[in-house]
Amino acid sequence: MAILLFSYYTKPMDFTIAPEERKALLADARETIAARLENRRPEYRREAVLQAIDGGTSALLRPCGAFVTLHKNGALRGCIGRMSSPDPLEKTIRIMAAEAAFEDPHFPPLTRNEWPACDIEISALSPMEPCADPRQVEVGIHGLYLSLRGRSGVLLPQVPVEQGWNRDEYLDYICVKAGLPPASFADPEARLLTFTATIFGEGWP
Repeated sequence: MAILLFSYYTKPMDFTIAPEERKALLADARETIAARLENRRPEYRREAVLQAIDGGTSALLRPCGAFVTLHKNGALRGCIGRMSSPDPLEKTIRIMAAEAAFEDPHFPPLTRNEWPACDIEISALSPMEPCADPRQVEVGIHGLYLSLRGRSGVLLPQVPVEQGWNRDEYLDYICVKAGLPPASFADPEARLLTFTATIFGEGWP
């Protein structure tokens, strides 16, 4: 599949992922899944970014939380991620790609027959910050993480835009995602965090 880059609903993180690095991450994710389906070792080729990697300046070497999302014919087919990671971004993406394809509990493992209809989306996350005032949440800019009484949920910043939610609906749905009643984010014991993301993918129409 040809890779067509897109990037949207983003706010700068503390480092930049160059276009060549985005292509490399998408190619790594695709190769990771393809190799598993074909029962072989993955072969990663990133000629365009090898010099930066060798020089220690590539964003692929930076620790960063990230999610990998699979879509099949435009519909969600798997999504797994880490809010933060001690591993280099390239390693996190490879691990999350395999888990999104084969270990998302909401879907059966991906099959070889499905694979040609799938495209990959990557969300590289900024560090999370406490949200003192939910009215400051910006739809399309902020992702949300909510925890309360042993329950937690996360929504990436692109989700409310894709669903057409306003801020109040977004805040209520993060509660539902965490298995909590709407408006639970206002509970004095609730911990609401925000983050931003750099989002890019292949097969964007």
